[in-house]
Amino acid sequence: MAELVAVIASTHHPFYYRASTSTGEDRPPFADEWVRKVEAFRQTLTRARPDVLVMVGSDHFHQLWLDNMPQFLVGKAPFYDANFYNEEREFGLPRMVLKGQEDLSAYILREGLDAGFDLAFSNELRIDHSITCPIITLRPEADLPIVPVYTNIFAPPLPRPQRFVQLGRTIRQLVESWPADRRVAVIGTGHLSLELGGPRQFGPHGPDPEFDRKAVEWISTGDIEGCLSEVTLDSLHLPGNATHGFMDFMLMMGVAGEGRKADYVDTYDLFHTMEAYFTWYPSGGSS
Repeated sequence: MAELVAVIASTHHPFYYRASTSTGEDRPPFADEWVRKVEAFRQTLTRARPDVLVMVGSDHFHQLWLDNMPQFLVGKAPFYDANFYNEEREFGLPRMVLKGQEDLSAYILREGLDAGFDLAFSNELRIDHSITCPIITLRPEADLPIVPVYTNIFAPPLPRPQRFVQLGRTIRQLVESWPADRRVAVIGTGHLSLELGGPRQFGPHGPDPEFDRKAVEWISTGDIEGCLSEVTLDSLHLPGNATHGFMDFMLMMGVAGEGRKADYVDTYDLFHTMEAYFTWYPSGGSS
């Protein structure tokens, strides 16, 4: 059977690549410390020595639109073109091609259906920065095959937070029952408090520092029940108009497990958001 060797959750700031590669007067003052934190975070995946990456993210209306919006979708392709023109233009992100792990995609789809999740799939999925940003920060070689899993955090009606947690638990069960001698890491990215296009977007930190404090505590301690007792679809509007991306963090808490404290935690306050990085080693270590 496959071994789940790491569970990793982080934010996915699209400006990291440009900030980290800029030089001279173009390099922002916060870049050096940001790079230091990301490189330390990267080592948590390197130590796990994965063969395959299951990547959880959300399409930012690049490929999925209101004419056909799946709640949960699994990529099922041999290769994935990555990043869209506006991401190249606005964020300086490079075009990428990532290899797919087709047999694990097929296994998650078949067994996921039998486990009660009517998962959609795509053989022609193009992925955006919710998946490429963690590839850039955690595995810049982009040399490992992936299984992309997209969630709907943008287009109501949205699945409720509990459903995200349930999917996380199911993904873990499916990875650990996959009949293959492979080392798998599950990586998911989302948001803490976040405002896009609203009056709280460009502050010195995220729009709701108190929510961010609670969120980091819930995630780092594995307090799923405490999180679910406070977080609802309605309540997520309050910390910022794009905070529903926090449900992808809740999905990753489901993968890690109730009460499972993170083995690695770090945060970084930037000009309009808090960056957050978490790693769990399911076996209690990275070997």
